[in-house]
Amino acid sequence: MSSIELKAKWLENYKTAPAQLEKMGEINGLISAFNANVDAVIKVNGEGIQKLIAENNLNTDLIICEGETSIRSNEDAIRGFLNCFKNGIAEEWLIEDEEVFEWLNKNVGYDKMQMGGQGGIVANVMAVCGVNSVYVHCASAPKDQAKLFLDLPNLLTNDENGEIKQASKVNRSCDLALIHWIIEFDKGDSITLNGETFVCPKANRFIATYDPLNFKLHIDENFANKMSQNDINPEYIILSGYQMLHETLHDGTKGTERIDFSKAMIAKWRESCPESLLHLEVASTQDKVIRKYLIDSLVENVDSLGFNERELIDILEVIGEDELAQKCEENTNSSNLFEGMLKIYEYTKCSRMQLHMFGLYLTLQEKGFKVSATQNRDGMQLAATVAAAKAGTGAIDQKEVLLWAKGQTVSEVGLKELADLKNMVTNLLGENQLLETGIFSNEKFEIIAVPTILIDKPVTLVGMGDTISSVSLVGAR
Repeated sequence: MSSIELKAKWLENYKTAPAQLEKMGEINGLISAFNANVDAVIKVNGEGIQKLIAENNLNTDLIICEGETSIRSNEDAIRGFLNCFKNGIAEEWLIEDEEVFEWLNKNVGYDKMQMGGQGGIVANVMAVCGVNSVYVHCASAPKDQAKLFLDLPNLLTNDENGEIKQASKVNRSCDLALIHWIIEFDKGDSITLNGETFVCPKANRFIATYDPLNFKLHIDENFANKMSQNDINPEYIILSGYQMLHETLHDGTKGTERIDFSKAMIAKWRESCPESLLHLEVASTQDKVIRKYLIDSLVENVDSLGFNERELIDILEVIGEDELAQKCEENTNSSNLFEGMLKIYEYTKCSRMQLHMFGLYLTLQEKGFKVSATQNRDGMQLAATVAAAKAGTGAIDQKEVLLWAKGQTVSEVGLKELADLKNMVTNLLGENQLLETGIFSNEKFEIIAVPTILIDKPVTLVGMGDTISSVSLVGAR
C-alpha cells in the first residue's frame, strides 16, 4: 500500500473514536491515585533574577558555587536556577526547608497555576471524558489545589470531614498547598553575577518542588476508608506517584514500606469490585531501588503498565537487560523498543503493557486478556485523537474539544515506525497485517499498534503521557 492508501485506511479505522468516547459514559466508577499537586509556572529573565538577588541581599558566592542538588536556603533556590540557565538543561530540586518555600511564594510567585501530578491530570481527563464517578486522591486539598480540578459534578474527592464532595469545591483549609515551581527561561538571555556573565544556550526550565507529602506517598486516611466501601465499585484504578519515593525517606522510613502499605490498601479497595482493572503509570523513577521494587513487587498485582520510551529503558536497566537498554538508548525506534517490551513482558508476567512513543502507541497483552485486541485499538485511537486535541488547543476542559482532531490523518512518522515494527514482527513471529490493521495475534499474546496524529506546533505537551495511557485503557470498551 502507498502512504496515501495507508492514511485513508487508518482514517477509516479512526472513525470509531466518537463511539468509544460515548462508551466511557457507561463506566460507573474510577479511582485515580495518588499524586496531585499545583504546578506554578513562571517565565523569568536574567535581569529579573539579578534584581531579586539584590533586593534580598542574597550571597552571590553561595549562588555561583557548586553544591548538592537540594534546596535548603534561598541561595540554593537561585543556585539551582542558575545551574539550569547557564547549561540550558532541565532539573528538579527539592525544597527541604518550609521557610524557603514561603520565601519563594512571596518573592517569585507565578504567572499561572495548572494541575500537576499524574493522579490529578488523569482525574481531570477521565471526568471530562464522561466517566460517571471519578474519585481522585489528594494528599493535600486547599483551595489553590481544588480549583485546578475541572468544575464537574462527576469529579470527586473528600473534604476535611472525610465526606465525598465535588473536587473543585473542596477546601481543606488547614492543608498546605504542594507546589512545584516551574521556572522557565529563554535561549540567549543572560545574567551577570560577581562580574561574570552567563548566557543561556537553550530554552528550558528549572523545577523547585515543595511537596513533603507526595514525596513520601502520603495517603489520606479518609479517602482510603471511603474507597473501601461497597458503594464505590471502581471498575478501574489508575495508580501513579511512586516515582517520587526514595530508598530511605527523610523520616527514616523505607520507600519500599510505603509501596507495601499501598498494596494492602488497594487490595481492600478491590474487594467490592474484584474484576476491576488496575493500571500503573510507571513515570520516571530515579531511585533504582524503588524502580526495581515496583517492578518486582507492585507489578505482580497490576493488570496493566504504561510507560514512554525513557521509562521502558529505565525498566530494562533494573531487570538485567543493560545491553538492550543501551541499544534502545542509542537507537530509540519501534523495533528496538518492542524487543524491550518482550523482555519486560517475560520478566514481569504483566497481562498488558502499553508504550507511548513519538508517532506510535504500542500495546502488548496476553492472549485472552479481558479487553480484546480490537477494543484496545479503538481505545488507543480515541487516545490519539484526544491527545492531538490537547496538543492543538492547549486544554481539554470541555467535552466538545475532545474530538477537535477528528478527521485528521495519521503522521508519516507513525506510519514509518509501524512499518519498521511490522518488519520486526515478521522476522520474529511471521507474516502480519500490522501496517493495515494494527493487530497481530498468536497463541501467546496480542500486539496492537496505532500510528498517531501529530500536531506541528503543539500548544502544550504537559501531561500527555498520562492522558494517552488512561484514555487508551478506559476508552477500550
